[in-house]
Amino acid sequence: MERSSSSMGGKVCFITGGSSGIGKATALGLANMGATVVVVGRDRGRSEAAVMEIEEESGNESVGLMLADLSSQESIRRLAKDFTDRYGQLHVLINNAGVFISERTVTVDGMETTFAVNYLAPFLLTNLLLDVLKASAPARILNVTSSAERSGVIDFDDLQGERGYGGIQAYNRSKLAIVLFTYELARRLEGTGVTVNCLHPGVVATNLGRGNGGFFGFLTRLMRPFISSPEKGAETSIYLASSPEVEGVSGKYFAKKAEARSSERSYDEETGRRLWQVSAELTKLPV
Repeated sequence: MERSSSSMGGKVCFITGGSSGIGKATALGLANMGATVVVVGRDRGRSEAAVMEIEEESGNESVGLMLADLSSQESIRRLAKDFTDRYGQLHVLINNAGVFISERTVTVDGMETTFAVNYLAPFLLTNLLLDVLKASAPARILNVTSSAERSGVIDFDDLQGERGYGGIQAYNRSKLAIVLFTYELARRLEGTGVTVNCLHPGVVATNLGRGNGGFFGFLTRLMRPFISSPEKGAETSIYLASSPEVEGVSGKYFAKKAEARSSERSYDEETGRRLWQVSAELTKLPV
């Protein structure tokens, strides 16, 4: 990735899942542009190594690290408080972290893990950071989703996959939820100077799903030689975070740095409003 100009100088960017894959490539791209980049990781050793590498490759010393477990709502709340206490400004929030889990597990909060990490975590983190985003406006929120959202179904009677769990179905549901959240949040943020968009990064070789067995693990290994690099997958995130072309654009879905159309069900405003209410209850936020 070539070093760019300081077009993001003075901007503070906060990226979850920034220690590897698309998140790390996104962090490097924004660091190359002169931004202050704060990477959120879970594993200290891997995250510290990633930050060091980003600093060395970009020549940008304004790369920070914050550790958090995004499956824990207490950890997310602590992360948001620590960030605002330390930085005080936020111009770009990128909800990039994601997991694929073939077998159903639950978090410390009793939530199904895929739904908790891929959807409830960005819902909670974003809401906790809205005040600092508004105070830093113009500001941008980016939610990384997937074209898998097209196969997602929001069943309000079984959001946690208790009646029958499938890893692919749970992943698809979480990615549809992210798109619905993006559109509902955009409606709520009108006139604030804060925009929110979601994006499909393409089919990218990342650590997502690594260690899973079964059909998904086999398919991932089979496809790996034919799918895009993290650097290619990061291009749309970097574009939406930095380009003046999308200044003021909100409530849209992007792929390959271009506006696209998401699934028909993702535009259902009633579902978006109801999902917001349920999510607020699950994360103990004001409804």
